[in-house]
Amino acid sequence: MLEIRETAAEDLKNVQRLWADGDVMRFVGFPDGLRQTEEQLRRWLAWITANRPLTNHYSIYVDGVYCGETFYQIDPARGSAALDIKLFNFARGRGIASQALSFAMAEAFKNGAERVWVDPVPENGRAIALYERLGFQKKPMPEHLLPADGTPLSIYMERSGE
Repeated sequence: MLEIRETAAEDLKNVQRLWADGDVMRFVGFPDGLRQTEEQLRRWLAWITANRPLTNHYSIYVDGVYCGETFYQIDPARGSAALDIKLFNFARGRGIASQALSFAMAEAFKNGAERVWVDPVPENGRAIALYERLGFQKKPMPEHLLPADGTPLSIYMERSGE
């Protein structure tokens, strides 16, 4: 059974393990994983908690086994929300990402987002296919998201609320 719940202190060891996995983190610039101390994760969770409901992070479990995370962050001035999802390799290809990302989108829309966006790297074909199945469309990268040199390294994809 799929369970998606707001991340809490008892989930931090799982988040730490997920972020340390290079296979999980390679498409977000950390091919060797991202190592975070318990204290860094506690501060991060305090930031998430203080910023709910405009920002939220969810832990994803299937039959009690931690599979990954999903996240949104709403920019109220622009009416948009950035989305993210990360799953361990064993959890991919099972429909979990689709359900979890749909959940995060619904929460973002419920909490004020008019549209949601993702920015996968071109090499992440599986993620791009997932986003397309969920109704995201490729669009030009908004100026405020462009790197200093003006050349995007990722693909901007957006979906409006319904």
